[in-house]
Amino acid sequence: YGLKRGISNMIAKLAKTCTLRISPDKLNFILCDKLANGGVSMWCELEQENFFSEFQMEGVSAENNEIYLELTSENLSRALKTAQNARALKIKLTNKHFPCLTVSVELSSMSNSSRIATHDIPIKVIPRKLWKELQEPMVPDPDVSIYLPVLKTMKSVVEKMKNISSHLVIEANLDGELNLKIETELVCVTTHFKDLGNPPLASESTSQDRNPEHMAEVHIDIRKLLQFLAGQQVNPTKALCNIVTNKMVHFDLLHEDVSLQYFIPALS
Repeated sequence: YGLKRGISNMIAKLAKTCTLRISPDKLNFILCDKLANGGVSMWCELEQENFFSEFQMEGVSAENNEIYLELTSENLSRALKTAQNARALKIKLTNKHFPCLTVSVELSSMSNSSRIATHDIPIKVIPRKLWKELQEPMVPDPDVSIYLPVLKTMKSVVEKMKNISSHLVIEANLDGELNLKIETELVCVTTHFKDLGNPPLASESTSQDRNPEHMAEVHIDIRKLLQFLAGQQVNPTKALCNIVTNKMVHFDLLHEDVSLQYFIPALS
């Protein structure tokens, strides 16, 4: 039941409605707001074999063996909450006057008999002509790639900064330093994180022409960063921040079997 292990909860915090892409080997939760219009986007990936003991799906055709659905993430999260101590959990596509994702939860009771709780989550099936807009976002080469500090710490810092300004500058270098800065007419506040480390590949590809101490920066909406941080209930096994100067910040997280990419565009 890995799906319910906080993943649906995280998705609900990150996106009100999202697309669920089902393919034979993977499940993806996708949010594709146009970065150019100031929207965030997200690509979350789960290997189905790590989550389900049995998995059957049939897509549109043999060569397009995929299904794309739009759903309200809160509905999925709520349905899976009831499955906390379930014996079994089944998720299937049904048609009950309208298309649904039906979640059946087998709950054990004191008398050794079991009860079944069923949740029908209304969905919208996305036609094939729109699939091309829902592909994995391309990540431009970052100017700086750096490991993130403990996300809880980062969240409490950003929460305090949000009371002063609605904008934030994230800057980092190849020397393992990351700064969070806000500047208003009255005050300038900076939080410094040091010795975070940079992934080896990142520093090699960019280091030839980049002074390690030189900061790459991106100016973003502080609420979008806070929304991302609020969605992280557990500290990930790997957390990377990639900065494309004045264009975007890309977070790349790994939680055991789940990978999450989250993109916040720069403020113009």
